Amino acid sequence: MSGTLVRNGLVAAGIMNISGVLVFSRGFTNTAINSADPVVMSNFGLLMIVVWGLAYLGAATVTSGIKWLAAAFALEKLVYVVAWVWWLSENSLARLYEQDLFAGIFYSIYGLNDLVFMAFFVWVFFQRQPRT
Repeated sequence: MSGTLVRNGLVAAGIMNISGVLVFSRGFTNTAINSADPVVMSNFGLLMIVVWGLAYLGAATVTSGIKWLAAAFALEKLVYVVAWVWWLSENSLARLYEQDLFAGIFYSIYGLNDLVFMAFFVWVFFQRQPRT
């Protein structure tokens, strides 16, 4: 397993979480995101997504033995993917786009983003770990 690939993937996940929340929530002021899913995407929920991003960045500095950390990250991403699919099944993206473009874009892509990084974390988990 390439340490550089894992490190870069963790950095990318961190940057996506942090910048995605800050940009699309307009620095936690976009109430359309909160209103669309007040449980998962409250300002507290958005802040926790940023905290997960910081955790990914911190994990990028670890040079070995992140198998179970990657599993925890994959599970966290799975929760958000399920929440996103559930939200899509119960809500209208078109209506959200009418209300706020940034909120519409956010809800269109956040689950796909989490699915991609979940797959990455699962891949990291299943990679052969060097013996230390």
